[in-house]
Amino acid sequence: MDSSVPLTRCGIDSVDLSRIERLLRETPREDLLRIYSEEELKDAGDGAGRVASIAARFAAKEACLKLFPRETALGQIGPADFVVAQDGYGAPRIVPSQMAQALLDRYRLKAIALSLTHHDASASALAVTDPLQTHVPLVGKIIYSLLPIRRRVVLSNLRLVFGGKVPESEIVRLAQAFYGHLGRFLVEFIRYSWLSSARRAALVRVENVDAILRAHAQGKGVLVLTGHLGNWELTTVAGMANFPQHRGRLHIPRKPLHPPWLDALVTGRFRRAGLGVLPKKGALEAILDRLAAQDVIVFILDQHAGGRDGVEVEFFGHKANTFRSLATIALATGSPVVPATTWREPDGHHVLRFEEALPVVECDDPDEAIRANTRVYNAALERLILRHPEQWFWMHRRWKNLR
Repeated sequence: MDSSVPLTRCGIDSVDLSRIERLLRETPREDLLRIYSEEELKDAGDGAGRVASIAARFAAKEACLKLFPRETALGQIGPADFVVAQDGYGAPRIVPSQMAQALLDRYRLKAIALSLTHHDASASALAVTDPLQTHVPLVGKIIYSLLPIRRRVVLSNLRLVFGGKVPESEIVRLAQAFYGHLGRFLVEFIRYSWLSSARRAALVRVENVDAILRAHAQGKGVLVLTGHLGNWELTTVAGMANFPQHRGRLHIPRKPLHPPWLDALVTGRFRRAGLGVLPKKGALEAILDRLAAQDVIVFILDQHAGGRDGVEVEFFGHKANTFRSLATIALATGSPVVPATTWREPDGHHVLRFEEALPVVECDDPDEAIRANTRVYNAALERLILRHPEQWFWMHRRWKNLR
């Protein structure tokens, strides 16, 4: 075990009430909202205890920032990333921002436990985290030990993402859990053909479908950003059973699989489910036509892109060649980009979840615009992968430029 990586993190902070009283008196509300949320200011009330309540929240935010000293020093997170709310019993709890949650996931931490107190002159907070230990099924340990396909690549990739943030023992557990996921993936792929239509539809739960409907309402088609997450083959096909009205309106550009019989099997499943399959090479005109018809195009963006197809941007803090096509098409057409992810629940059911459309980064230089927006896409994929890291395809040599 890497003893240099803390298993539990603890942050403590204390603040004088007079300091917060002065802050509230002299700071414009728009500046206060860079520290506190509207809900936090409302919950503090307007009575005699307002200053103490807001001071305790300030101490809690500072204690949380001390859990991540590097990211705080780099300005990646700030007080507004940790909102202090109350649970159903009135106890304080932390609601992390999207960025803060990604840090918790990257460091494999469950949540932040919080304790607040205040006296006549000061308020204090204690923030503590617990490590999140990955559950490893027996089949994962067996495959990892006896059939270690690309195990060196899997471990190398995991160390690039989690190295220095979690103990080496947790990295090995993530690798074993990944092989367990891969084993279930293959079993599900084989069993799918023998399931009834009702069973197939019941396999998948679709979440936040309003996000893609709002994007589609813009009338410019939709670009869906995703990766090799969960059982992407099964979930995409089975999930279409929930949208019979959109048969033939969703298309996936993809390279042929090898051997040819496998490609024929997968492509046949897609088409029977009502999914269009476009060749990855030379598909630009077809993609533009489909977007003009307000269809949906799915881009799988988590693989290495060689030559002119790629642009070098960060992915989990390391330079990685990423396909430029999604940003190029999004900027040219104005089509919204909606992230989507899939994962398997412990009971064997699958979830297909859509996220809100990503903001567009505007730049005068077209090349810089492609680079900046591609970085936004990679950051979205990072957040999706970190939710269920054992269910991402770690076998792929994603960071070829580092080798």
